[in-house]
Amino acid sequence: MTDFKAENWRSNSRPANYRHNAGEKIQCDLCPRHCELKPGQKGFCQVRGNVEGEMHTFNYGISVQATIENIETEAVNHYRPGSKILSMGNVGCMMACSYCQNWQTSQVKFLNDKNVHHYTPQDVIDLAIENGIEIISWTYNDPVVWQEFVVDTSKLAHANGIKTLYKSALYIEEEPLKELIEVIDIFSVSLKGMDPEMYKKQTKGELQPVLDRIKLIGQTDRHLEISQLVVTDLNDDGEDAAKTAIWIKENLGTHIPLHLVAYHPAFRYTKERTSIETLLKLREIVLDIGLEYCYLGNVYADNVSNTNCKSCNEKLVQRFGLSVEVKAIEDSIYSIPEDYQEFKR
Repeated sequence: MTDFKAENWRSNSRPANYRHNAGEKIQCDLCPRHCELKPGQKGFCQVRGNVEGEMHTFNYGISVQATIENIETEAVNHYRPGSKILSMGNVGCMMACSYCQNWQTSQVKFLNDKNVHHYTPQDVIDLAIENGIEIISWTYNDPVVWQEFVVDTSKLAHANGIKTLYKSALYIEEEPLKELIEVIDIFSVSLKGMDPEMYKKQTKGELQPVLDRIKLIGQTDRHLEISQLVVTDLNDDGEDAAKTAIWIKENLGTHIPLHLVAYHPAFRYTKERTSIETLLKLREIVLDIGLEYCYLGNVYADNVSNTNCKSCNEKLVQRFGLSVEVKAIEDSIYSIPEDYQEFKR
């Protein structure tokens, strides 16, 4: 990891992409928010801004501590199950969810600079290689506002035979997403809900651009899975889960896994934690609609995250919490029999 003074990151910057002049201002074209910034101003995310008439990024290589986890922690169950990943998380965010589970780093005004680290793209690759890790995950807050660093490092990852995973709410414009599709192998999209009013009120974003971007990924050969945080009294009555399942079925296909994830009180939303009973009810709704795979996340319960063969019901992968046991995939976690090709997606 490169030496640097943590307290200086807020004033250090470098030119950023996806912007255009708007009179005396610069408009950011990275996310649908389209912040128009005067010189010296930063955008909603607080990590992109106008520096002397140019758009700059302030968080290139700025990260929380890199960690080693299982791929399942990213709501990805159908790609190399049980694999170790190197998780990299940025600071700042283009959204401001009232129940944000990572608010101490996503909302920059609450960030403790002691938790900030700096990595170069080569640092990240070296960490992965040194630890025998074959997948780098862009995760935690949301990597959308880390675009330049994610793209540069992902290109280097591919050059070294390392796969890349992108865990995001996908509040991003089409052109930067197309750039990501070229360098990202696995997309895990957090779809906050299907009610546009709730989406806007609770996340400060818009729903339709997210749906449009998910459909764009669905038209490619990139691996895709969808997750939804089930938040008490916001989207836990069954109606939202049904709408989500129907939308996935009609726009992506029944083979795309949906992960229903338990929320816990955080940031500005303090309703009680999602109950296992609620999650089980929603899972039944989703499966009845016709999705082939619906997993429960952030809970400890039997038979809610296992993967079974759709042809013979043989248990392929057994999961409990963060424990993963690959049972019926031949050779290794990287080799899947032809009968299970739909599972490999």
